[in-house]
Amino acid sequence: MSRAQTLWDLLEDGDDLTIVCHNNPDPDCLASAVALGQIAASAGIDERRILYSGDISHQQNRAFVNLLEVDLVPFDDDIVRDREPGSLLAFVDHSTPGANNRVPEGTPVDVIVDHHPAENVEATFVDHREDMGATATIFAEYIRELPMDPNSRVATALLFAIRRETLGFLRGVTRAEYEAAGYLHGYTDPDLLRQLSSPAVSGATVDAIADAIDNRTVHGSVLISQVGRTSERDALPQAADYLATLEGIETAIVFGIVDDAIQLSARSTDSRSNIGEILHDAFEGVGSAGGHREMAGGEIPLGVFAGYTEDDAQFVAIVEEVVTARLLAALNIRKERERKETEADEEDEAE
Repeated sequence: MSRAQTLWDLLEDGDDLTIVCHNNPDPDCLASAVALGQIAASAGIDERRILYSGDISHQQNRAFVNLLEVDLVPFDDDIVRDREPGSLLAFVDHSTPGANNRVPEGTPVDVIVDHHPAENVEATFVDHREDMGATATIFAEYIRELPMDPNSRVATALLFAIRRETLGFLRGVTRAEYEAAGYLHGYTDPDLLRQLSSPAVSGATVDAIADAIDNRTVHGSVLISQVGRTSERDALPQAADYLATLEGIETAIVFGIVDDAIQLSARSTDSRSNIGEILHDAFEGVGSAGGHREMAGGEIPLGVFAGYTEDDAQFVAIVEEVVTARLLAALNIRKERERKETEADEEDEAE
């Protein structure tokens, strides 16, 4: 039996469905949630809801929700905790209760569909494919196999998400993304797709990206920058995307303070390393971080810096120093620099 059919059979036995997005959901997560909602509706589930937490601040994410009229409900513990038999709980584009979501650790999950690296993924139905370029690709595959067609709204959402997650079919893309795009193309709304692809950019986002450009430091092929405090969390990945295109740069990491946490975003084209593992190793024990070989992110609660200073400018400087030091250590940059300096000294002595 195919994965799509197994999921369909599970949904047919359900009475209602709660879909939980990860914190600060992006188009891949939102499109996957919308697609699962249509699959559930076709399988006979009338009561469906999509829960989210955090912010929808990226201009493309806001446009996505508004133009596609995605009905989102702020996360509510009671909805997740007080479920009756037949009430299904699903995760899309993430897989672990308590990690990048507000679901309590240990909560039983019925459906998990994800493409991000993770260990010990458990649910009644699990489709965890790290080799995929987008979770939306998996849902396009389901819809293609099931006795249904995607409506224009769902097809447009999935195609946009695949394009966005793979940076226009240039990052982490597989043959499956091209096949999914070919299938979805005939169902999409071209005008709506164009509107989603070119939303207006806020002044605060431009300011944050400008700060990232001004504050950049380069260590060989690695660029690290910070934007201080910002209200535009999603400016960080945009800045990382841009800075990663600088000549000679293979890895770009941008961080900033958003509300009560330090947010990080990283991009890498260095085939010798996995930026997701690097961020995970750098901040294990003090925050949550990780992702793919080419794209990763993280969050560190500001509580770990409690009591350092009440001077905000000094506090931002301390955060920059500590975060940068952890990144350099995880990247082995200081060790490599010390090795080269030692070799240079030995050569000088030999001469």
